[in-house]
Amino acid sequence: MKTRNGRRTKDGALLNSVAESIGAALGTIAAKADAAQKALAHNTVVRGVGREARKLVRRSTKSARKATRRAVATATKLKRSKAAKAGRRGLRRATATVKRAARRK
Repeated sequence: MKTRNGRRTKDGALLNSVAESIGAALGTIAAKADAAQKALAHNTVVRGVGREARKLVRRSTKSARKATRRAVATATKLKRSKAAKAGRRGLRRATATVKRAARRK
């Protein structure tokens, strides 16, 4: 009779089956962890939209500030300008003349 070098067992198929089920379970857990991380973390699209919104707010605030400054500067210039002073002077003279004429009558 021949001597056998190794034993033939059915353990190989069982080990394969166990390894496949462990691998599948680990894969499922990894997929769920990845999905949870993506759900909790900001999406790149959401982050981009938020960034653009903040830029828009900054720009609008800056332009509103500039417009206010321009309006104030223009009003100040008009108050101090020679033409405005001359116009006010003429208006004062006209009202004084009208008042004088009213007193005479």
